[in-house]
Amino acid sequence: MFQSSFLLGDEKTGDEKRGGQNVAKLDTQVKVQMDYLLYLPKDYSEKKSWPLMLFLHGAGERGGNLDLVKVHGPPKLIAAGREFPCIIVSPQCQKNRWWEPIELMALLDQIVATRNVDQDRICVTGLSMGGFGSWRLAAYSPNRFSAIAPICGGGETYWTRRFSHLSVWVFHGAKDMRVPLERSQEMVDSLSKAGGKPKLTVYPEAGHDSWTETYNNPEFYKWLLSQVRSKPK
Repeated sequence: MFQSSFLLGDEKTGDEKRGGQNVAKLDTQVKVQMDYLLYLPKDYSEKKSWPLMLFLHGAGERGGNLDLVKVHGPPKLIAAGREFPCIIVSPQCQKNRWWEPIELMALLDQIVATRNVDQDRICVTGLSMGGFGSWRLAAYSPNRFSAIAPICGGGETYWTRRFSHLSVWVFHGAKDMRVPLERSQEMVDSLSKAGGKPKLTVYPEAGHDSWTETYNNPEFYKWLLSQVRSKPK
C-alpha cells in the first residue's frame, strides 16, 4: 500500500475587503492510497542503478484486488515466470477512477527514494485506459521519462507540444471498435508536426487487444529499456 500526502499551499487570511479582491492562500493536504506490484530483477543490487518501467493497466483491472493487475502485460508475464532486467512498478487504479498524473508521480518519487533507479531510464507503458494515462503522464511531466509506449490509447493533440523530444512507440489494432485507431493516429501525427519522431505499429487484424502481441515481443522491451532521457528541443 502506497500512501502519500500532497501539500497544496499555505492559507493566510487577514481583514477581508468588501467589494474588492483579497489575497489568500490555501493550506491543505490530499491523501493518496494506492496498491501496486513491485518487481525487482533476480540479481537486483543497490550497488548499481536500474531502469524502471511503469505499467498502467486498463479500466477492467481497476479495484481493490491486485490479482486483477496480473491479467495483462508485464505483471501477467512475471506471474508466469518471465524475468526482466529492470524494476517494474504496476499500480492499481481504484474503481471508478482514472489515472491521475500527480498520484503516479508521487508513487515514482517514493520508488526512486527507496530503490537505486537510473533516473535517465524511467519509461511508461499502458494499455487502453493505461494508454491514455501514458500520454497524459508524458504531458504532465515531459522531462521525467526516457520513453512512453501507449497501447490502444489516445489523448489531446495539443499535449504533444510538451514532449516532442520524448521517445514514443505507439501500438493499435486496425479493427479496434472500442478505441478507434484514429485516437493513436492523431496523436502520432500531432507529435510528428511538433518535431517528434514517434513510431507507430498497427496490427491489421487486431481489435482492442493490441497489447498481447506487443507485450509478448522481446523487441518491444529491448527498445523501451534502451531509451535514455533527453533534453527538450
